[in-house]
Amino acid sequence: MFKYKFVAIDLDDTLLDHDLRISDRARLAIGRAKREGIYITLSTGRMYRSALPYARELEIDMPIITYQGALVKNPSSGETLAHYPLALDYARKVIARVKSLGYHINIYISDTLYIEKRTPHSDRYEKISGIAAQSVGDLLTFLEEAPTKVLISAEEHQLDRLTEEFGPMFGKNVHITKSKPYFLEFSHPLGTKGHALSVLAEKYGVLREEVIAIGDSYNDLEMIDYAGLGVIVSNARQELKRHADYVTTAPSGDGVAEVIEKFIFGTGF
Repeated sequence: MFKYKFVAIDLDDTLLDHDLRISDRARLAIGRAKREGIYITLSTGRMYRSALPYARELEIDMPIITYQGALVKNPSSGETLAHYPLALDYARKVIARVKSLGYHINIYISDTLYIEKRTPHSDRYEKISGIAAQSVGDLLTFLEEAPTKVLISAEEHQLDRLTEEFGPMFGKNVHITKSKPYFLEFSHPLGTKGHALSVLAEKYGVLREEVIAIGDSYNDLEMIDYAGLGVIVSNARQELKRHADYVTTAPSGDGVAEVIEKFIFGTGF
């Protein structure tokens, strides 16, 4: 009998290396855990379509957490377990303010990425996500339904000022987080990795203390706090590591394998 029965793993800078690949060590550890009946899922800010190739590579047959938790969907059956779009009014307020500052904006509807026009920011996002953006002109004119989320790409100090501005304005009505230092994301208040992880744990009959969550960034903190064992990989910022129950010695990729080997199988000490 294993102490931990469920592992939720962030993708970028946690499972994936700088080349956006899964290490052999991590793949082997995940495969072994799955064969032993441990539930393994991905928990990412990425679009579902962007996370899907990695879910298929790892042969994950349970719902994966995408868009920070705003969309939870099963890659095997295509069934949507949960979808929490950002309220249209709030999305439009974000877009209007950010447009006035000239920062790049992504919006996501029906798992499709829309932008106003191509920029170096959109090129960088496409390279990371593997998803081509659709240029649609003025986003306020285009947006007529609640998006799954809104993402702003800018310098970190600019995003920090936006957080200070929008936080008091929206309160608990909008979840605001950084997935990377240069990505600020706005989603439904239930669109968090922590909430999605709690829903999946309940669905599979797993207790909170039987869950491991592994991440590296601000958008992982809710699931790190929720899990019985919250893990931050060694390549994360120092300020984030204080939230962890355990900090890996290995960086992204092998850090995930380290956790599975140590806390599930009792090896690698």
